[in-house]
Amino acid sequence: MFDDFFLRAILAGVGLALTTGPLGCFIIWRRMAYFGDTISHSALLGVALSLLFQLNLTLSVFAVAALVSILLLFLQRRQALSADALLGILSHATLAIGLVIVAFMSWVRIDLIAFLFGDILAVSQSDIVVIWVGGIFVLAAIAWLWRPLLASTVNPELAEAEGLRPERARLFFMLLMAVVIAIAMKIVGILLITALLIIPAATARRFAGTPETMAIFASLLGAVAVVGGLFGSLRYDTPSGPSIVVAALILFIVSLLPLVRRSGTPAAQQRGQSS
Repeated sequence: MFDDFFLRAILAGVGLALTTGPLGCFIIWRRMAYFGDTISHSALLGVALSLLFQLNLTLSVFAVAALVSILLLFLQRRQALSADALLGILSHATLAIGLVIVAFMSWVRIDLIAFLFGDILAVSQSDIVVIWVGGIFVLAAIAWLWRPLLASTVNPELAEAEGLRPERARLFFMLLMAVVIAIAMKIVGILLITALLIIPAATARRFAGTPETMAIFASLLGAVAVVGGLFGSLRYDTPSGPSIVVAALILFIVSLLPLVRRSGTPAAQQRGQSS
């Protein structure tokens, strides 16, 4: 019925959406949307370095994103600047450095549009394997870190008193973000990764009564957005990555309608609303 490339795109997109759901919930609860932008922008520097030194693209993007995460933690501990200022500096600096390196490599032809906005229709079988294996790893790690992550989100001081080591959980969370961005870049692109992380989770917030339910709903809504966006892209001949984000946005807008009843508010959300 459908071409192989379209089925591969659905498999890759759904695998990514299932992974980004729980991560997106913690991004919303912790108010870390700008952090997601910073890490995703650093992906272009990873792309440039992989081309310059002929390294594996996914591993190079992960390495740069992980280094930026660790650097951010180090700078925040020194308290030289506010968190949003540090994020702004790192976000634009890594993106600019990546573009400058790419500009110097005149011997390499690079499709920047594909890196910036993704090309899910070009994923291969090996890409699907990387996405699903990486996704399973990320979900398993989130399940393992769920209690310390959730406790440190609600009350960091209490989590520290209970010996849950919230700083270590935060570092692991940032590294998991780097993994997701490395495997997501080819699907939705550097500029749209944060949208896929945030919008389904924000939509799920309208329906979930517990943190666990919200994480599950975010994954399912992300998968629906992927499938809807791909079919919309096929029907109207629009770019696939942006179409997925538009589909997620439509679901979010529908969730805001007065007829849609909100079922509950998780403790982590209550903290975010009251702060």
